[in-house]
Amino acid sequence: MAGAAPPRINVENYRFLQQHVYANSGIVLETDKHYLFESRLTPLVRQMNLGSINDLCALLRATRDGEMGRKVVEAMTTNETYFFRDPAQYEAIRKVFLPRLKQERADTKRLRVWSAAASSGQEAYSLAILLLEEGLGDWNVQILGTDYSSGMVERARQAKFQQIEVNRGLPAALLIKHFRRTGMEWHLCEDARRMARFETMDLRSSMRALGPFDLVFCRNVLIYFDRETKAKILKEIHGALYRGGWLLLGGAETAFGIEERFDRDNPGNVTVYVAR
Repeated sequence: MAGAAPPRINVENYRFLQQHVYANSGIVLETDKHYLFESRLTPLVRQMNLGSINDLCALLRATRDGEMGRKVVEAMTTNETYFFRDPAQYEAIRKVFLPRLKQERADTKRLRVWSAAASSGQEAYSLAILLLEEGLGDWNVQILGTDYSSGMVERARQAKFQQIEVNRGLPAALLIKHFRRTGMEWHLCEDARRMARFETMDLRSSMRALGPFDLVFCRNVLIYFDRETKAKILKEIHGALYRGGWLLLGGAETAFGIEERFDRDNPGNVTVYVAR
């Protein structure tokens, strides 16, 4: 019948998708996430002119198409982000972390940061703007942003944002100072943009060759992994941090076993994890 809703994911295909997403990303999706699969995968189904997600699963099983399989996983990753998310953490960086670093690095003026789930770049660029505001424009600043999604990485590299994106978390004064408007988009200024680079990365892979970093953002991402994968990721992050470097998690996140390698500190009522 014209206009009829496509059939829901059947039980077998739901399990197949759970296993596929976990095997390729480590992300755990529970048994009650039908709405998530349907909302995230329906655009891909339409793009491929298929009738339903069940048809998508059948095609993926039959062809073992790696590119299609990656698109399925990328569609299921959460890319919620905005400028200066968790502002208290940026205040702790400004008031506690940067004054200490300025003193310790007065000679080298070098700072390395990793945004471990960078999405479309707002987290990394928020820090770049903060560093410019705090007088570190002449420092050798390297901010690495990584994300599983190649589409998000490409968006981050462009450093172009819609009005609705710059409205979320970005003070008007900083918008006017650090962006220029071109048509319907806001383009980040070169001084902030050149501080950051972006690459695709699976957080389950080895990270030690990336570091050492002074500061790592790994916010609102560990909640999607099982305990074993979380522990492995935290171990790798620790190996990529300078001793005394900061790890910042999401405001509501806790990580089992983190105390094995990190000390907990609370500058400005913000929880940070300091690498031993």
